[in-house]
Amino acid sequence: MAKAQKVSAAEWVPHTRDLNVLRSAAPSCRGCELYARATQVVFGEGPRSANVVMVGEQPGDEEDRRGHPFVGPAGRLLSKAMEEAGVDREKVYVTNAVKHFKWIERGKRRIHAKPSGIEVSACRPWLEAELASIEPELVVCLGATAAQSLMGREFRITTDRGRFFPHPWAKEVMATIHPSAILRVPERYEEEYALLVRDLKLVAERMH
Repeated sequence: MAKAQKVSAAEWVPHTRDLNVLRSAAPSCRGCELYARATQVVFGEGPRSANVVMVGEQPGDEEDRRGHPFVGPAGRLLSKAMEEAGVDREKVYVTNAVKHFKWIERGKRRIHAKPSGIEVSACRPWLEAELASIEPELVVCLGATAAQSLMGREFRITTDRGRFFPHPWAKEVMATIHPSAILRVPERYEEEYALLVRDLKLVAERMH
């Protein structure tokens, strides 16, 4: 039986710590099939000097169209929670575990589809390169996909959110819920939003 070919973006990732070079190279990536249906790659954004990097799952519909991370409804909710928690978004680098939007068609709408473990693994060299360039004190994983990308598939947000763990790519990693998950449960919005702010207040304390 033929051995399954490993899917990886590694050959498209330049050997550099220059974020601008990495960002310029990202649109040519063919490390997995997601590029074929996405409008464009959505690379991370924020200061090279950031002490905190926030990692989400993947771009959403609005991010895919505009080419910037966390500018859609979930991004706006994240900005609101960060402000309430005392975290200055201008000083934080934001990115995603997967750089292309994975979606399914429903009528005229493009609906988010969860990236597979293979797709997350394929894109990991880009995330590793971003973190090597920034050398952050803290990485905040937003949601299970981002957390498992950095912490392994056994990591559970439900039991380990808000806790700090050492990591080879940063001094510490912690995880919390992804803002999009809050938007999907309007009946629990207030409760879940309060928990997100609580977790981000821990980030603010670490930053200071």
